[in-house]
Amino acid sequence: MFSIRKHALAATFGLFALGAWVSLAQGLPESGPLADGKISEEELAGILATAQQQLIRLSDTAMEEYQPAILDAEQNMPAAWMLMKDGETVKRLNLDGQIEGMPAPARIAVYRAAFKSVARKGEINAAAILYTGRLSADNDTEVLVIEHEHRLGVSGNKVIGYEVEAGDIAWAKPVTQKKPFQWFYDAKEDAS
Repeated sequence: MFSIRKHALAATFGLFALGAWVSLAQGLPESGPLADGKISEEELAGILATAQQQLIRLSDTAMEEYQPAILDAEQNMPAAWMLMKDGETVKRLNLDGQIEGMPAPARIAVYRAAFKSVARKGEINAAAILYTGRLSADNDTEVLVIEHEHRLGVSGNKVIGYEVEAGDIAWAKPVTQKKPFQWFYDAKEDAS
């Protein structure tokens, strides 16, 4: 179960992006560059390639920077990263002075609100919030959750089980869930 390493995880993230685009026509946001639903196959291929590359860049950087928090024996806290509008630069969203002492769920809510503000001003192409927890109250499996959105219409949660073994993280196969648009666009009423 826990044999996937970082590079395989990035490839899996890329496959998720592909799967998200296959169902894109059914779940377009109400506003934004894809809202009219008129996309040629060539345009869709270009959009897919761009979003996939950018989400992989964002997730690779965020996971690399977040891994020390996972390895820390103390409870780690959520953290957030943004892919800037240049499509290359990844920056950590730093609200530390404003969220000190807040519990993890409150920090996540603050990150979501901050992303919504920055995204709707056109300052970023993608964003991700990373946090850890247990799979459920009845299951002690530790998981990393990556909430992410891309301005081109991709939104999801990736849940990845993990174990820490001798200072190294062993990753399970990621599971991806749809998530309503929250940061870049308003979700459609019937979207899951």
